[in-house]
Amino acid sequence: MPRATVVRATGTTDAAGKPGEAAFFDVDNTLMRGASLFHVGRKMYQRKVFTIREAAGFASKQLRFMLQGENLKDVHSVRDAALAFAVGLSSEDVRTLGEEVYDEMIVSKIWPGTRALTQQHMKSGRPVWLVTGTPIEVASVIASRLDLTGALGTVSEVADGMYTGRLVGEFLHGPAKAAGVRALAEKEGLDLQSCWAYSDSYNDVPLLSLVGHPVAINPDARLRRHARERNWPVYDFRSGRRAATLGLKSATVAGATYGLWRGFSWVRAR
Repeated sequence: MPRATVVRATGTTDAAGKPGEAAFFDVDNTLMRGASLFHVGRKMYQRKVFTIREAAGFASKQLRFMLQGENLKDVHSVRDAALAFAVGLSSEDVRTLGEEVYDEMIVSKIWPGTRALTQQHMKSGRPVWLVTGTPIEVASVIASRLDLTGALGTVSEVADGMYTGRLVGEFLHGPAKAAGVRALAEKEGLDLQSCWAYSDSYNDVPLLSLVGHPVAINPDARLRRHARERNWPVYDFRSGRRAATLGLKSATVAGATYGLWRGFSWVRAR
């Protein structure tokens, strides 16, 4: 079982939803444009933790991710580099870094359509959790700033207040996400068949298949095919166009409609 730290933020729902319901959102390319972990690396470069050559490598991986979707080799490369560079940093410093990364790099990259979906779930009384391979210190900041319920993220080992460069459990990715959500569901008394999950990556099929309402957002090619074959809803906010596929199962219609309308308005304005 992966050791995914669960951090509950300050977000509160506006209504009493049906017991056992919740929504789970991936972060990278689902909630925001690009990869949050790459922005953490960029901020570490600004703090002169590593060289411009290493920063250029991060930048090229970020561009490839935005254009082609998630590449496990690149994600693991950045993760391993970040762990190595974090050795000796204090956990409090990384929490502060997470605040800076959100304010300077992430907030402007939030997809309005996905944000509308999170808000609609919260207004309907459903807890909304982020589920991401991003360090829990950063994931919890994102959840808090967006007034969501909380976050599950990757945990780094801390000794005497300093990072050791090792993970506690697994990197929260692929099957590990599904295992983390299953553990959270048991703890929170959730009925996974009454829950929603959103992701852009085929690597998150284990998570999407775990719930009764899987939704693909800005999907990579493999996930798009997989979703169409199973009649899952597909929303693409990258170019502001309407959803490519509307499955028979309904995602949160009011929130999705609002997000799509915002995207359509953006294209029309252009």
